[in-house]
Amino acid sequence: MKIVRLVLKELVGMFVDDGSLALLALLLIALVAGAVKLLALPPVAGGVLILIGCLAILWESTRRGARGGGKG
Repeated sequence: MKIVRLVLKELVGMFVDDGSLALLALLLIALVAGAVKLLALPPVAGGVLILIGCLAILWESTRRGARGGGKG
């Protein structure tokens, strides 16, 4: 039972530790999904946009963390 609690704590910690990373990723997914549905964007292009967007969000989050502003 202890390991289950530890795993759950780690899973929650992925989002709580860097809320902006999670929020931006969810926003990106929502925007690309809307573009695919409403603007008839090809799904492959949507996938590429998600990949590039996630890499950009991760790069920005890493850069912010390296500056010491990662939590807050």
